[in-house]
Amino acid sequence: MKLKNIIPLAALALPLCGVGSLTSCTESDSDLVSFVEDNRLNTPNDTVYSLMGVINKMQTIADRTILLGELRGDLTTLTSSATLDLQDIANFTIGADNPYNNARDYYAIIQNCNYFIATADTALAKRGYKVFEKEFAVIKAYRAWTYLQLAINYGSVPFYTQPLLTEKEADPSLFPHYDVKQIANFFIDDLKAHAEVEFPDYGAINSLSSRKFYIPMKVLLGDLCLWAERYSEAAEYYHSFLTKQGDVRPTGIASIAWSTYDFEDIVDGYASQFTNASSSEILTLIPMETEEYDGIVSRLADVFNSTEDNNYYYQATHSVAYDELSRSQRYVHVYSDPVTLLPDTVAPADTMVYRNESMRGDLRQYSIYTLRNESSSSTAHSSLRQTCHKHSTGNVSLYRLQHVYLRYAEALNRAGFPEAAFFVLKRGLCKDNIDKFMSEKEKLSAGNLISFSEYTFLRTNTQGLHARGCGSADADTTYVIPELAGLNDSILFVENKICDEMALETAAEGLRFYDLMRLSAHRNNPAFLAEKVASRNGASNYDAALYTFLCDRKNWFLPLE
Repeated sequence: MKLKNIIPLAALALPLCGVGSLTSCTESDSDLVSFVEDNRLNTPNDTVYSLMGVINKMQTIADRTILLGELRGDLTTLTSSATLDLQDIANFTIGADNPYNNARDYYAIIQNCNYFIATADTALAKRGYKVFEKEFAVIKAYRAWTYLQLAINYGSVPFYTQPLLTEKEADPSLFPHYDVKQIANFFIDDLKAHAEVEFPDYGAINSLSSRKFYIPMKVLLGDLCLWAERYSEAAEYYHSFLTKQGDVRPTGIASIAWSTYDFEDIVDGYASQFTNASSSEILTLIPMETEEYDGIVSRLADVFNSTEDNNYYYQATHSVAYDELSRSQRYVHVYSDPVTLLPDTVAPADTMVYRNESMRGDLRQYSIYTLRNESSSSTAHSSLRQTCHKHSTGNVSLYRLQHVYLRYAEALNRAGFPEAAFFVLKRGLCKDNIDKFMSEKEKLSAGNLISFSEYTFLRTNTQGLHARGCGSADADTTYVIPELAGLNDSILFVENKICDEMALETAAEGLRFYDLMRLSAHRNNPAFLAEKVASRNGASNYDAALYTFLCDRKNWFLPLE
């Protein structure tokens, strides 16, 4: 990516004072004040370079964003080749000396954002156009997202929104500690005025659109509302993002599926979403360098894949819990009967023998993880080699379109619309499906939250997310909401299905532990997370001690030194 080649050094040398031991001041107080006075952001180049400087600093936390969210969850297990640092993450024994536990790096991003926000001349206009409006919105989104990462990883963190320019200002006793809900509520108010601002477009940088470097404002607002338990607002923001006029985002129909009536052959249109960084499926990524000489290179490929750098000994793979969940799903497909020519709904028999057990049930794991034997002339090299297609581009993906749909379903469900939420999984929300299959009561109650243009959201470009790996989910008569005692029971049932779909769709992407945290918060029940993580080695290897440990919320968080 060679970001450093397009960012002048001055843009990366913003003052980085911080709270206590989180960051440090190396310049004198007078030097820092002079720096601010001499470095106002009042030209277009200033803002471009400063924005790219923040993106450069995002590289520092890129890998840990994925690893802290994935290794503490229930979908990934480490191999005997995993480093001690990775083992400490998975075992919840991460200490202050672990390189993945460094709050200073988050505060360095926040400090740069605070500096930009405090010094950019937002009143500057040319021909009626505010010169810095777009970059200002992007920087505010980065700051909010980074604070959210701090809160979900550290629990309660020092909070400040002004650049710290003197040692006196950096006194930690001056700042309140905010938890995730307080941070979410603060930044909802801070960002909502920028919800409609178009982000800047600097064209392609090393073949990647610069617009993929930004965090979509409405998606971030939806996330903040979910963490704040403001569910209707979250659904509104997600819906608005998906249905924006001129930039609508239907689910698409990418999937991996059995292509023959007798379940002999598979057609895979799923893994390609992850191997192409330019895919429309990927909304936001952190662009990483390709060579260490140029800066920070992602090492996620060395964790999840067999590479030359790790002598082909991969360090992380799919867990037994993920295997069990994936293989417990019912695959259903609709074919035309070769004799009667009538549609016929079929599913593989439970006794069917597969050439690879990951073909049983949901096919997405089979698409994402591949394992092969490859002979080697060197005894130092592993002959058992894994590829995880979600970590093959060298960049670090933060947001995908299906993440948005899953959180939209989560918000709809908790807002009191479980039938509409389940549509996201089973059929897909387009006007045709809603008109034909949704109850009048739900359509009336959900109203504009499930309003989709009949001209742009079609059955030809919209599907239920479950169909991405389980065939014709809309034809599966067992994949339904059963008759339950009341609305709350239906909400819990659908939320369990959403939780499973999150696992099937986003495994290895660094979201799982945070998803479990959020769903546990919705229920006010830490045992929900604890039960899932304690079961990651399979039902027969349940970790009762880990369950007890994680039932205490304070053990979810890293030590803030």
